[in-house]
Amino acid sequence: MPGLLQSLQETLGNDATPTAIQALSMKNLFRDRVEGERYKEFLLASETGSGKSIAYLLPMLQDLKRTEHEQSDAVSQHSTSKPLNPRALILAPTHELTRQLASFAKNLSHVIKLRVMCASKANTTSAAKFSGTASKMKEKFEGTGTVSDGAFVISKASRGSRPVDLLVGTPMKLLEMERGRGWNWEERARERAMRIGKAKSEDVKDTDEGSKEASREFWVDEPEMGLENVQWVVVDEADVLFDPDFQESTRMLLGDIAAARGSPVPVIPSSALSSTPDTEATTTISYPFNFLLTSATIPTSLATYLSNYHPSLTRLASPRLHHLPPTLRTEHTSWTGGNKNADIERRIRRVWAEDALVHSKTATGSGPVKLSKLLVFCNKRSKVEQLAAFLDGRGIKCVALTGGAETRKRGSNHHLDGFLKTGGPVLTGPGVCDPAQTPHVLVTTSLLSRGLDFSPTIKHVFIVDEPRNMIDFLHRAGRAGRAGEAGKVVVFGRAKGRGSGRTEEVKEKVRAVAG
Repeated sequence: MPGLLQSLQETLGNDATPTAIQALSMKNLFRDRVEGERYKEFLLASETGSGKSIAYLLPMLQDLKRTEHEQSDAVSQHSTSKPLNPRALILAPTHELTRQLASFAKNLSHVIKLRVMCASKANTTSAAKFSGTASKMKEKFEGTGTVSDGAFVISKASRGSRPVDLLVGTPMKLLEMERGRGWNWEERARERAMRIGKAKSEDVKDTDEGSKEASREFWVDEPEMGLENVQWVVVDEADVLFDPDFQESTRMLLGDIAAARGSPVPVIPSSALSSTPDTEATTTISYPFNFLLTSATIPTSLATYLSNYHPSLTRLASPRLHHLPPTLRTEHTSWTGGNKNADIERRIRRVWAEDALVHSKTATGSGPVKLSKLLVFCNKRSKVEQLAAFLDGRGIKCVALTGGAETRKRGSNHHLDGFLKTGGPVLTGPGVCDPAQTPHVLVTTSLLSRGLDFSPTIKHVFIVDEPRNMIDFLHRAGRAGRAGEAGKVVVFGRAKGRGSGRTEEVKEKVRAVAG
């Protein structure tokens, strides 16, 4: 499609060549679907930084544009009252990644004029429309014609229609949009009560106390998204979205889409996914839409799930799957036995000393040295906060980001300006090259290790805690050395004494994936 090709060339340049996974996508995903033929089911698996987003976006966007008029007729036939009725969804594990993917999809589709929307936290207000207790809200609503349904109070807020072709969001955010904000408040309240010891067992439902709990009322907003028109669903970072922390909400959303399109699929209990099913009794799942998954790794749990429930799904894998990018070098450095934070600071300053040396040999003018930016991964939130505070105190301004950080709630990726490849302005002005004034170090957990495309200025990734597993290591290390850029991952560990044996094991595993 000419318009799509133009946008691609504007984004990548005229001389760009497809990567292995992109070539496989072009060969298998661009074929038009014939009436009566099964929908596409593919897994795109390739190493980090290999352009998997382009591999699925191009065929999807082309098909959305090609079928635009057909779908317009279908929308009018459904005559759905929901404000949003997307034709394609992209699911991703974090709001940061959904925003970056949406921005990239907009860049690719601006010539062919498709409408792309990101469902991040900025799309809804953070406070309820009315204050007061649930009972008072109920009285207010019933007096104004609002319908009360059992324990839930459902508002009928009017919203204008906003056409959208592609919607990008996390599974939980999209569930909230299609079921109504607050749809799971009762469940969340029950879980919270169990955590603090107020609900001792599920049998509490049969007691007087349980009756009182069941009669509680919860605010549930009106659904703002219809799923009848969804033709494509992409599960980005499938190894995350089908792991135990995400798989329930992911499969729930996929099931809702199938039901909305008139082809319900069996609901498989989460407990059944961890056991070996009876192959003769296993019910395969066939979704009534094009179903694409992407991942930099295929853990055993994901491979087993797909084999059991999606046996017809085609797996497209690059030759370097489960390996580091070839342009990414590894270095192992030892703790000195003193202050670990001081060891990390010294290694950061060594990177900048090397930058200054290169600058002195190649610079033709007397401009300031452009210092590298670094990404530091820790295992725990407390370690992130502690290390960032130490570095700040030593004159190295940092961005510390964990799951509960307030900056993540602003609905944009501006908290990562200067670190992400896209979505942030180019920083200019005095002090921009001074690490004491402008953040040059981003300290985080695995929160930012999945899918995000960081700036080429980030050539170093520090892993200061032992990786929980090699899948975690591949994702963290893969934030550098992307798209053919040179990079280095520095792994800290013990050279001797207690813990040195584990360090040697990590070295062996790293050598295996670096080959």
